[in-house]
Order: sequence, then structure tokens, then C-alpha cells
Amino acid sequence: MKEYKYKINGAEYNVTINEVTDTTAQVEVNGENYTVEWEKPVAPKPTVVAKPAAPAAKPVAAPAAAPAAQAAPAGGYAIKTPLPGVIIDVKVNVGDTVTKGQTVAILEAMKMENNINTDRDGKVAAIAVAKGETVADGAVLITLE
Repeated sequence: MKEYKYKINGAEYNVTINEVTDTTAQVEVNGENYTVEWEKPVAPKPTVVAKPAAPAAKPVAAPAAAPAAQAAPAGGYAIKTPLPGVIIDVKVNVGDTVTKGQTVAILEAMKMENNINTDRDGKVAAIAVAKGETVADGAVLITLE
């Protein structure tokens, strides 16, 4: 439910949008209920498109002699960034065991620091970002096995 106040030609209107479907909305204007109808959906349904595989992970705090440990394992779980920004810190290393809710990286976005937490337990298989790197929305940060 969303509420709005409008002023049109000096007249004030209190509008509450109660329910929205693909082609209708139930609204209340100054206490009177209305059904607003349109022919097509307001916004198209999102389409899922497969993205190409992420580039090979960059080693971060891992021995140079172990590049095979950086490759994401088949069936691994990717921790992705929820919004674009700059990586301020990576809190884990390859091989670390992490628990659900643990902060694994810190992302600066819109002048705010955002903790990136894992939503499951696992072992860090690969780290695809480094401190200071700019990342796009949905970019893979860390892969768990």
C-alpha cells in the first residue's frame, strides 16, 4: 500500500494505491474507492539471461604456487555483489572456512560501506576481486565449495 498527496489546480487529493495486478489497480482517492484499468502490463516481466562465465579468479593472499586452487569448482556457490561499487576490503583468504552470516568483503557504494555476508557455510575456493577494484552489480566476489 502506497500513499500519496497531490495538488491539482489548487485541489488536494489523498491517494492510496491498495493493490496492483497486471492490468488493474485498486486505489482510494479522498476516501472513495476506484478501479484503474489499462490494456498492457505496466512493466514487463523480467527475463533471466545466462551471463558468460566469470574470468579466471585473481589470487588474493594465496601462495603463488597454487593457481589451481583459484579456479571455481564445478557446483561451487558464488557470493555476488548486490550493487556496483568499489571493494574496500576482502576479509577472507582462499582455503578459509566461513559460516553463514560472516562478513567476507566490504563494498563501498553510494559513499556508504556495505558488508557482504555469506548466506551459507562453506570453504573459500576462489576470490575473484581485490581491494580497490571496481565491481558491477551482480559480479562474483567469492566462490565457496
